[in-house]
Amino acid sequence: MSYAALKMIHVTSVVISYMLFSLRGVWMMQGSAALQQRWVKITPHIVDTMLLTSAIALAIMIDQNPVNNAWLTAKVTGLLLYIGLGMMALRFGRTRKAKIFAWIAAQLVFFYIVLVALTKNPAVFPFTP
Repeated sequence: MSYAALKMIHVTSVVISYMLFSLRGVWMMQGSAALQQRWVKITPHIVDTMLLTSAIALAIMIDQNPVNNAWLTAKVTGLLLYIGLGMMALRFGRTRKAKIFAWIAAQLVFFYIVLVALTKNPAVFPFTP
């Protein structure tokens, strides 16, 4: 598979994953029964598996290693935080307020991950004295 095709799969998976997460967050805030639909419970896992698989394949293809590349380490760390916040927002948050806070925080982490991916720089928000 070509780099361009693999990257297209990865980017498309990112967009779909984010859209599904956002939609599920809105439904969570509305208390919607739509969250209980079978496709809503299954589809994100399929998309996220494609996303992670394509990410690993891209890293291998361009010979990038999170241990040696700070920007990739930042993306992986951000991803773990995003997953944890997403779990709090959609499943394990004790209160509606905690779930909403976790959902908003996950959104911010997602945008950080995207900025790191675009700039290849983990310090996308440089501190200036």
